[in-house]
Amino acid sequence: MIVFIGCDLEENPPFLDNTFYNDPQGAIGARDGLYQAFTSYDSQERRLYVENLYGGLIATTKGSNNGNNTNGVDQSSLNALNPGYHPDAEYMWAGLYKIVGRANEIISSTELPTNNAVVNDVLGNAEFARGWAYFKLAELWGDIPMWLKPAESSQTNKELSPAPQVYAQMLVDFEAAAAKMKGANQDVGYPKKWAANMMAAKVWMKMATTPNLRDTLGYSEADCWTNAYNEAKKVYDSGQYELLADYADLFDPYNGEENSSESIFELQISLVAANSQMGRNFTPWRYKGTGRNQHFGWFRVARVFHDYHMGVYGTKGTGNGVTSVTVHDKRYDAIYISGYKQAYGNTNATAKVYPTGNFNGNMGATQPYLFKFTEKDRTSMTQYGEQNVVDLRYAELLLMLAEISNELANGEEMTYLTPVLSRAGVDGTNARSEWSQGKDAFRDAIMDEYKFELAGEGYDGFHARRRGYTYFLNNTILKNNDPINNAEKTLYYSFRKYASNRDVVFSTNENVVMFLPIPLSEKNTNQLLD
Repeated sequence: MIVFIGCDLEENPPFLDNTFYNDPQGAIGARDGLYQAFTSYDSQERRLYVENLYGGLIATTKGSNNGNNTNGVDQSSLNALNPGYHPDAEYMWAGLYKIVGRANEIISSTELPTNNAVVNDVLGNAEFARGWAYFKLAELWGDIPMWLKPAESSQTNKELSPAPQVYAQMLVDFEAAAAKMKGANQDVGYPKKWAANMMAAKVWMKMATTPNLRDTLGYSEADCWTNAYNEAKKVYDSGQYELLADYADLFDPYNGEENSSESIFELQISLVAANSQMGRNFTPWRYKGTGRNQHFGWFRVARVFHDYHMGVYGTKGTGNGVTSVTVHDKRYDAIYISGYKQAYGNTNATAKVYPTGNFNGNMGATQPYLFKFTEKDRTSMTQYGEQNVVDLRYAELLLMLAEISNELANGEEMTYLTPVLSRAGVDGTNARSEWSQGKDAFRDAIMDEYKFELAGEGYDGFHARRRGYTYFLNNTILKNNDPINNAEKTLYYSFRKYASNRDVVFSTNENVVMFLPIPLSEKNTNQLLD
């Protein structure tokens, strides 16, 4: 049981005594305990809920008066990028610090130097885990308490560390992790050392686009892009990863492949051990099972973004409805679902939301469901699920290299981008003209491509925000708000319009859209916070 007092990371008991960590079998047990913390409800389901709703692409009807309006608690706070002190963010904070606490225990208790490959790998995994958790925390909260040693009951307070200091520590952790973790011989289900390189590349990209970070740490923008390239290229050159032929297989454990060649870091979900609520929380209404408690359908994709995606990678014809748009993007059916036969009740009836349905009477009818985390077994009778959650994958790494190459003007951008576009069917005659219209046009298009490829997977906010408030405002917030505020017609139905009582309008206040406030539980118990 974890008890948090302020930012208290003390776990009672931790994992036994120090000798436990220096014995190979004990170290493996500690590693398993570490990664179990990644799949707790707070650090997985709540984390994804917060990251997605605060990312600018995903909507929810949770708590919205049975899906009827946009003025529910979550719709008007977290979903509107005006989060306040949100309870899920509070629990997520605790879940991520639980990972930090377990990682610190392993790091502090492992005796160095160690010549045992197993112990060394476990130590590297702990350094990777701490860096990953701090990355998630700093991206959402900015300045945070940074614990590098196990907490004690007599030491429950910690001052905020400035964000530059936190990002610098991430680089230290990821470099150390990459040097210790196993590579091609890593155990199935655990990240290879190149996962640390990919995370380091993300940190350098963040610094390249955030002047305060790089200036404080004494790097130029060119330094950061070059370092990002070098780290990402290590992953690429490893030869360990490749794209799956079918995008949908990434999200289907029955027809696809878990821990596949595209997966760089994947959270392992066991129906028995993890009690994952992913399938229940994010499966559409009556898509599976026999009762309401088996599907909550909390993740929708904002229809403004859905229509923007189809405006880029689709062709609008005449008339209305789903047949009026020719979809060129092969990823579509793995991302969105808007029409399906009900699993129970009237099994001959088709459940319809936008764009399959044209009913405009409430929010629930106007936002398509996110299909990625849907339980694919429609006969499942349990609220639990066992679909693994891929956190880092090769397609994102290729997009990162394409973006970095564009900034460095090294001429390699299409080498990395083309495989992603080809799999999606949006190359050739379906390709965007922006890819050949110069550096600025390519930059805006690649930032869109992160959204199309990765929507709902947890990094929407990272990519959308890392170029700063103005870029986030113009390329995410206003692209959502303007069609709603101007009552523009929807792409699929010329007689339907976006509306603020059906589509969530985002805040434009820089003070609330860029970072979450430090949780009240932390403020109320940590005496070193202002």
